[in-house]
Parts: sequence; structure tokens; C-alpha cells
Amino acid sequence: MASLNLPSATPSAPSRRPSHPLFPKPTNFLTTATRTHRLRICATAQNENSPVETSQGNVDRRNMLLGLGSLYGAANLISTPAASANPVQPPQLDKCSTATNLNTGEKLDVNCCPPIIDRIVDYRLPPVFQMKARPSAHRVSPEYIFKYNMAIDRMKRLPADDPRNFMQQANIHCAYCNGAYDQPGQGGLDLQVHNSWLFFPFHRWYLYFYERILGKLIGNPTFALPFWNWDNPKGMTIPPMFLDPKAAIYDSKRNQDSLRAVVDLGMTGNKDPLQVVANNLTIMYSEMIRGNADVYDFMGQPYREGTAVNPGPGSSERGSHTAIHVFVGDPREPSGEDLGNFYSAGRDALFYCHHANVDRMWTLWQYFLPSNKVPDKRITDPDFLNASFLFYDENAQLVRVTVKDCLDNLRMGYDFERVDLPWLDYRPPPQTAKARITRTASTAPRADTLFPLTLDRVARFQVPKAKKGKADELLVLENITVDTTKFLKFDVFVNDEDDNALELDKAAYAGTYAQVPHKTANRKATTTIRLKLTDLYDDMDIADDDSIVVTLVPRHQGPGVVIGGIKIIENPPKATAASP
Repeated sequence: MASLNLPSATPSAPSRRPSHPLFPKPTNFLTTATRTHRLRICATAQNENSPVETSQGNVDRRNMLLGLGSLYGAANLISTPAASANPVQPPQLDKCSTATNLNTGEKLDVNCCPPIIDRIVDYRLPPVFQMKARPSAHRVSPEYIFKYNMAIDRMKRLPADDPRNFMQQANIHCAYCNGAYDQPGQGGLDLQVHNSWLFFPFHRWYLYFYERILGKLIGNPTFALPFWNWDNPKGMTIPPMFLDPKAAIYDSKRNQDSLRAVVDLGMTGNKDPLQVVANNLTIMYSEMIRGNADVYDFMGQPYREGTAVNPGPGSSERGSHTAIHVFVGDPREPSGEDLGNFYSAGRDALFYCHHANVDRMWTLWQYFLPSNKVPDKRITDPDFLNASFLFYDENAQLVRVTVKDCLDNLRMGYDFERVDLPWLDYRPPPQTAKARITRTASTAPRADTLFPLTLDRVARFQVPKAKKGKADELLVLENITVDTTKFLKFDVFVNDEDDNALELDKAAYAGTYAQVPHKTANRKATTTIRLKLTDLYDDMDIADDDSIVVTLVPRHQGPGVVIGGIKIIENPPKATAASP
């Protein structure tokens, strides 16, 4: 077990997490000799700025958090913001209604509503005495697997009306995501935690309490959920421990063709596992680094009281997150149950393992990606920070939590096992062949003659650049109207020289849009996505071109997507994290 030295106290907290003594170069993600690290920390106060007693004496709490033996320190801690005019409020549990099957739009014969108690407590993060270490699911020991199964088994054996019961926990996702809740005071407007800036915070809190419940059930407060390491080739199959039919974490409602197959994050249908891995690494590089111009491109668009439920998903949510849901969901079931539909996703223990890695992606993006490759990653808008949810904690107490209290995983008492990040530098090779694109451009129609465009087949057209030369520009697909009850996905290519839609590991791949079915009042929602073109331009010989050729490749079957327009705009000189 590695012994870690806490850093010395400094006069003020740094603005970002420093490199750790074991990892002096922030861009090197190396696996340590031991799989997990457990640190005993005696915290004497909850105030992040107050002194904390450790084995090395009193140190500033914030500096202590920065050096807890983690790649991801407590950077960019945000103080409690002033009251906001209209953050999304927690649901009224006594007004929970019947949820909806998102694939059919019909009411579910399932009660997703939680037990109701009168007392709601504003939750305060407890002091961190010992850091939990979430392990990679492919690397866990037999002892861990036994402990994990025991915890899930005990959760399943709780009384049916216990809010900590396995099905009650699964129903949390059903209620928040399938239209059982309305926004308080907003009439019949649904409350939805997907497709906006609430996606990451809600699921972080969800897993936080789920993890604490499991730990209490087995008398182990340091128990940590595993993460499915699908961003690493060694983890690009369903973790083996979930395939044992006798295990408590087993679920029979999974795609039988996916049980031992390589995850296809691009949903291209490519059968070559080597090409699928290359596609996956390209997707991860694109959604984490290459395609984001500002904080909202990654986190999702603002969602306030009165906002429609689909303001716009971030790159990670509409990419790898959605792909895993579809990859595992069982096509033999009427609506892709379990993981392939929001109402039933939490019934598969693999869901929490999947979302532990989604949460890890947020942590990596927040604190450890190279600062010269990613935008400002803070959202200071009070409507984001003051948004709140309701959960039952490990003591079955109903608690109210806010987004501002979940911005740092270390303050919440958990970290992640260190593993390689092969996608970190997986930038596609430059594209030099230009002749074929030049010929295609002369025959491709102009975009303004095609839109609005019903995307039920491959579409190719010209889009004028905003500025000649290697400009810093964004490709904007606007007024994308979707049928929210369907799985939908399309990929975007720019100046694709070989037209091979099964291969994504090339400079021409610009990004994607995808959705897991979700309910809206009229089954329609409108959104906009932006794809940063700066790196793509650098990898192509287009400095003298006045336009680019865009190809849209739908991965879904049939209609369901209408794109209102497409354009290229100049990227603002400095992205802002303020309210738009």
C-alpha cells in the first residue's frame, strides 16, 4: 500500500488542483502499484477553510483536500452563492404521478413514486475521515465481488416500502426521468434531469446515497461502487462479475449479443473489434477535449424553472453515456428494458457501475485535463448552483441536496482508482488528400437549399465558413426537433475523404448527437448542438476554402429527427460560464 505525504499548508488555496507527488506530470495517468488507496484522515471541522488535525499536524482543510492522494483535488471550490431567482426546485413527492413509457408514450403500470414522510432535512456533507476509492470493475478482487453482491442482496431483501430497498432506489431514476414529477409551481411542465446541466449533478448525488446505503447494509462505511472502465480498451466489455447468473448483481434483461462483445460507443454496427476500439478512443477524445468550446458544450445547456425539458445535452451525455444504455438494453424486451429505458435502468446493478464512470468523466474533465485543451470548466450561475433534489439517505431520512455541494468528489468522500487514459492523446491523424473533397464540393448542394431537413438517410451538403483561413469556428446545428420517445443518433463528418461511416478515427469526424428515449408533454423537443471545429481545421488543408462539406449519418432507423438549420459561426474570443 502506497504511503502518501500531505502537502504543507500554504497561505491560500491554489486555483486548480496541483500535480500530485506521485504523479508530477498531470497529463500522465498511470496505474499505481496498489489497486486502491485508503487514507485515514481526522477532520475536526466541516468548514473547508478551517484547520484539520492530521498525523502531520494541523493543515488548512482546503490544502488537505488538494493532497488526499488523488489525481483529482479540490480545485475551484465555489462558495455558497446568493439566492437565485429561479433554480429548479426539488419535486413535491406527494404530487408524484404515474410515470410514462418513453418508447411508447403510454402510462406505465409501475409505481415509481417513493414513500412520503413529512420531515425533510437540508443535507450537509459529513467530514471525511477516510477516503473511499471507487475501483475499476474489471480489476476488482474476489473479496470485493463477494462484498458487493452481499450488499446488493441485502438491499433487495429490505421491506418493499423501505426507501433504501433495491426497487425503491431504481424507482428514483424512473420518477425523475420518466415524467412522474412536475416542476413545482410550473403547471404540468415535467421535471427532467437529463439533457441539461443537471445531468452530472443529479447522478452524482444519486450514486452518493446509493453507495452509502450499500456500505451501511454491510457495516462498511468505506465501501465504494465500482466504475465500468469503458473508456479503456481493457474495460470495453461488460465487467465479468455482472455475468454470473447466480450473483445478486446479475440481470437477465440484457442484450445477449453484447454480453462479451466490445462496446460500440459509436453505435456504428462495425464488427471489427480493433476498429471499434479505435472508434471508441476517438469518440472519447472528441467528447472530452476536441469538440467543446465552452462549459455548456460538455455539461449541457442551462435548465431553470419553466424551461422545457430538453434544452440540450452535453457531449458526454449524448455520446458515450447514451451508447452504453443502448448497448446493454435488451432488444427482446418491449422497450429495451432494463438499461435501455430510463424507467427501468436502475433495476440493473450495472447501471450504477456505468454511471460511476460517467461521474469519473466529469471529475477528469473538471480537474485534470490539460488546461490548454479545454475551456473554463466552472458554472457560477446561481440557477445552476442552487438547483436541488430530494433523496433518502442511508438512514432512510429524506434530505434536500443542492448542486453547489456536489461539485467536488473529494469533499463528498470518494475518489477513483487510477487507470490509463489512452484517449487523452488520441487525436486523429491529419487528412491531406483534398482532390476528392474538392470534386464533391462542386456537386454537393448548399445547406440553405435543404433545410429544414428530415434526417432519415445520409445527407451531404456545403456550409459556408464564417471566416477564410484556419479560423476558430463552431458548427451549429440548430432547432433540432426530435421525437423524444425514440432512440435517435446521428454523426457529423466534415470533408470526409473516404465516406466510410463505419470508421470514426479520422480527422473528418466532428461529433455526434444521441438520446435515450425520454418523456415530454407532446413527445417533441427542440434543441441545438455546437461542435468546435478548431482542431479539425488544423488537421485539414482547408485554409483557402470558402466552405466545407458536411455529412450527416443517422444511426437510427426511420424518421424522428428534423434539423431546422445549420451554420458556422466564429467562436467567441473567451467562453463565459455566466448565465447566457
